[in-house]
Amino acid sequence: MPLGLLGKKLGHTRVYDANGVLIPVTVVLAGPNRVIQCKSVETDGYQAVQLGLEDQKEKRVTKPLLGHFRKFNSTPVKRVKEFRDFPKEVKPGDVLGPTLFQVGDFVDAIGVTKGRGFEGVVKRWAFRGGDSTHGAKGWHRRSGAIGCRLFPGTVNRGMKMPGHMGQVRRTTQNLEVIQVREADNLILIKGSIPGSEGDYVIIREAKKMSREVVEKKRALVAAKAKAAPAKKGAKPAEARPAAAAAKK
Repeated sequence: MPLGLLGKKLGHTRVYDANGVLIPVTVVLAGPNRVIQCKSVETDGYQAVQLGLEDQKEKRVTKPLLGHFRKFNSTPVKRVKEFRDFPKEVKPGDVLGPTLFQVGDFVDAIGVTKGRGFEGVVKRWAFRGGDSTHGAKGWHRRSGAIGCRLFPGTVNRGMKMPGHMGQVRRTTQNLEVIQVREADNLILIKGSIPGSEGDYVIIREAKKMSREVVEKKRALVAAKAKAAPAKKGAKPAEARPAAAAAKK
């Protein structure tokens, strides 16, 4: 797994960038993340790092988990997450924070969506529903026929029907980091991320928009802008003030 942190979704707000553009952001508490255990190929068969977020009282932790924390001389925490192939060199006891990411980085946010309860096909699957007029009675928000006539004579597997909606793990990709506030352990991420306010989320380096990919794209855009031919009849920047003075 790429570089990542455990976080808690705090809410939404809006901030201005350097150009005065208003940007909607999600505020995520991304620290302090305490390193609990570092696994290696020699001892565990694979390489990974265990991170913990938010201290917890010992009496509220299960005995097996409490024994795990004591084994590595760690303070009990509320949430533990293991990151495989963590690219940063760390050791048990280290504390990581939002400075793991920089402004302009792209991240993936992983969380559990809001639970919607039992929902019908119109809300759950965006079905059209039945007609409102022309003799339609009691069929306004139903799905219609679901059978297969003679063969196979049963309902197909995976048929979209009413049922439990939401409360599933989802990943939102390629979200830009707008601000990193080290003093408050906050990351402001452009757009929305899965989950309710107060839910735990995983913030990791975007798989499709890593720092190397972003730097290459920005360098390509800058090169194209520099090599773009000037518009026909446009005067160089140095000649414009002189031309304006001549008109006066």
